Amino acid sequence: MEDNQVKIGSIAAASAYLIWGFLPLFWRAVGSISPGAILSHRIVWSFVFMILLIVLTGNAKGFIKESQLIFRDGKKTAALLFASLVITGNWLLFIWAVNSNYVVQASLGYYINPLISILLGVFVLKESLTKVEITSVFLAGFGVVFLTFYYGVFPWVSLVLALTFALYALVKKTVAISTMSGLTLETLIVLPPALIYLWVEGESLEIMSGSLSMAGLLMCAGVVTAIPLLLFAVGAKRIPLSLIGFLQYIAPTLMLIIGVFLFNESFTYAHFIAFLSIWAALGIYTASRFMRIRQLKRQLKRVN
Repeated sequence: MEDNQVKIGSIAAASAYLIWGFLPLFWRAVGSISPGAILSHRIVWSFVFMILLIVLTGNAKGFIKESQLIFRDGKKTAALLFASLVITGNWLLFIWAVNSNYVVQASLGYYINPLISILLGVFVLKESLTKVEITSVFLAGFGVVFLTFYYGVFPWVSLVLALTFALYALVKKTVAISTMSGLTLETLIVLPPALIYLWVEGESLEIMSGSLSMAGLLMCAGVVTAIPLLLFAVGAKRIPLSLIGFLQYIAPTLMLIIGVFLFNESFTYAHFIAFLSIWAALGIYTASRFMRIRQLKRQLKRVN
């Protein structure tokens, strides 16, 4: 039974990362409209999809109850507002990056993201690191610094994507809320400005009215946003954190392949050194965490 749960969890988590990895193809397909309009449609249709899902799965009462509990607590409300703004900024930058030929930089950002999360864990949650794990963080930092000095341009797209997603994950870790309710409330918070933007901008609505295919794609923005998050939630509950650590590299690897081989973005010697440093850092950190988990399991077995 436990093996079956792990299998289901592995398939769900891997599917989530596969969808995230292929998302650049989707955003490029709707790239004829502005990033702001794409983002606004993503927010609107994500909210619509989540409300339909909540109603169809019979979770409406649970959603209302959970929402009331959140909004009665000032700290939780502020945290949810911050999470909503941060993930919205992350979505906007990623959409812009894809349609401005920065997919390789975006993939670098999602490789860096776990390491930014480590630093936030240390400085905000007061978590401890081993010497090996500290080495991995410095190794990744070397990769970023090398790329910066080689090009003379700070890889801000990569670092802002990594930082915003890491901050979002940190807030989600500190605020207890289900994935379904969380995404619905986060999109609800930014729904009014998204609707105002679409009304003022107008062009994307005209394109939708004249093209059924574009209308269908933009409406699917909600599906491609919600489905991987829900799949990830299913996986995270059933598989060890160490396995998630390995699976999370699927998405940026696919983005890198798409950026280089499909979108013909350059991948230079400097990129190779930077990516190699970060891949090594992630490998060292993941191996270290895996060994620590195994040691804890052995200690628990001895105690029991």
